[in-house]
Amino acid sequence: MTQHNPKSSRRSFLKTSAAASVAAASSLSALHAAGPVHGGVKEEIKVGLVGCGGRGTGAAAQALGANKQNVLWSTGDAFGDRMQSSLQGLEEAGFGDRAKVPQDRQFTGLDAIDKVLDSGVDAVILATPPGFRPMQIEKAVAKGVHVFAEKPIASDADGVRRVMAACEEARKKGLSIVSGLCYRYEDGRRELMSRLHDGDIGQILAIQGDYITGELWSFDRKAEMTDMEWQLRNWLYYTWLSGDMIAEQHIHTLDVMAWIKKDEYPVKAVSLGGRQVRTAPKFGNVYDHFSTIYEWADGTRGYSHCRQQNNCYRNVNELVMGTEGTCRVFQKEITGKKGWKYEGKARDMYQAEHDEMFAAIRAGQRIDNGDYMCKSTLMAIMGRMAAYTGKQVTWEEALNSKEILVPKDVRLDAVPPEVVVAMPGITKFT
Repeated sequence: MTQHNPKSSRRSFLKTSAAASVAAASSLSALHAAGPVHGGVKEEIKVGLVGCGGRGTGAAAQALGANKQNVLWSTGDAFGDRMQSSLQGLEEAGFGDRAKVPQDRQFTGLDAIDKVLDSGVDAVILATPPGFRPMQIEKAVAKGVHVFAEKPIASDADGVRRVMAACEEARKKGLSIVSGLCYRYEDGRRELMSRLHDGDIGQILAIQGDYITGELWSFDRKAEMTDMEWQLRNWLYYTWLSGDMIAEQHIHTLDVMAWIKKDEYPVKAVSLGGRQVRTAPKFGNVYDHFSTIYEWADGTRGYSHCRQQNNCYRNVNELVMGTEGTCRVFQKEITGKKGWKYEGKARDMYQAEHDEMFAAIRAGQRIDNGDYMCKSTLMAIMGRMAAYTGKQVTWEEALNSKEILVPKDVRLDAVPPEVVVAMPGITKFT
């Protein structure tokens, strides 16, 4: 398999992101006047970054691009080399002094979240492996810090319940919780959803959601790595860390399907899945394909497919079928009685998340994505449970699952969870 070059791709992305950020920030300047932050008047917003991989680095660039008064105040990562690569990329992208974090605010280790939150940040970007997200969201909310949380927000149902509770606490404290489910911040999709919700294709009968793509990155193991370090660096391939591909990547599609249904979530799911191609030990215990049927209370069915295999057919889209027309979501197009196609300009959706988050903070307002980011994660986990066990799984069963994948004690010298590949018909629902 061709190795992914995170350094090269990150820098290419950052150059594009920096240019887009300047334009976006300019267009929102009226919203960026100084306003109350944590009850006081404050122009500078100190941003912490926990998880300095490609997505975390990109999110940091977008946070800086959202307003010239935003500064990257502190950074944290389990591994120092990842953090240094991230900081170098941000500096090369042209963010200057606002991205220069002094060494005494660069924190390495699995306890970096605590040190970043203690450094005096106003907002934190959480882009570590999803298995750590519940603990980190809990700690950020307890500290009174605004949160940008990448998707998914947990790898098991226990984590989802914990984040639900933390989001309720954030509401009481007036904190923003912004999700990395970025399709909800794309202007064309927003207008399209408004039309679907207004009935422009009639009653929705079925939704097909595909995220069929190729393999992602992996890193070669070095002799000095412990088993825990190896799993953390290759976190995509371990269910306890990533939630499997149906949660880590395909959640974008599932979230759009739920959005189409006005944030109603399916009541049950059945699924097929397995490992056909990615069977080598370096691919841990995740599957490389899922095919899931979700059913809503009103009878609507969602046909969900995802695959990560090279040299195969690819498609990323949602097709919505109604009584009076159809809709292709990625094309932002409706065919039928009320034919329509989005012709407007759309902001970069990744940048829009941060533009809106920091504008809200400065205006003394809050954004709350907590409900859908939790429920869309659970929708993905429900599909995974159905595939792993071979059983039909209901929403209530998934929500109340006793399965806990993430160990309480995660240390680099600790023994990671046993690598077991789920076998339908043999793996039990917990």
